Amino acid sequence: MDLLDAGGATMGSYFVNEVTVVDVQSSTRGTDFVDLTVTLWCEQALPGADAVWDLIRTGQLNRTGMWHELDAEGRHIWLSVALWSREYQRGDRPDAPDHQVFTLDGGHIVNIDSFYCTLGEGINGPGGYFGWNLDALIDCLRRGWGATPPFTLLWQHSAGARARLVERQETADGVATLFDLLLEIFDEQGIQVILQ
Repeated sequence: MDLLDAGGATMGSYFVNEVTVVDVQSSTRGTDFVDLTVTLWCEQALPGADAVWDLIRTGQLNRTGMWHELDAEGRHIWLSVALWSREYQRGDRPDAPDHQVFTLDGGHIVNIDSFYCTLGEGINGPGGYFGWNLDALIDCLRRGWGATPPFTLLWQHSAGARARLVERQETADGVATLFDLLLEIFDEQGIQVILQ
C-alpha cells in the first residue's frame, strides 16, 4: 500500500498482509468501475500514524522537536513513520560527507524512542530517521542513512540522558546500561562522541 502526497508522489509504502472486502458498490466514475470498501491488515502501519503522515503530506513536518510532546506510544509511532518515509523525506540528498559534526540534544531524551527521535533529527533533520532499535542503529552507522562515518556526535545535556537511559542490557561482556551500550556501539563503529 503506497501513501501519496498531495501531488501523487509516494511518501512511503507498507506491505499489506490481508485485504477483506467489506462493501462493493457501482462507481460514479463509470460502469466499468466499482467502489470497494476494504479492511486492511498491515502489521507495519501503526494505529495513529495517519496524523504524522498528514504532517509530511501537507509540508508541516518542517521543524525539529515536533515529537517532544508525544507520549511513549506517540514517539514509537513517530519513529515508524520516520522509517517508512525516510527515502521520500531525504529525496536525492546524498549522505553527509565523513568527518561531519552532528548535534544530539539530550535534553529531550527520556527513553530509548526519544533517543532515536533526537538522533534521527540531529542527522537527517525534522522527522528524520537514524534507527529505531539497536540493530537498526548499527545498520544506519554503516552508511546510506544520512551520515558517512567516521563522524562526531556532540551529545548535549548528556548527563540527563545518562540518568534516564538506565535500562540494563545484556552485552558480550556482561551487563551495561542502555546509555553505556549506546556509547559502546558508537565507539565500535568509529563514531567519536563528545559528552557535554
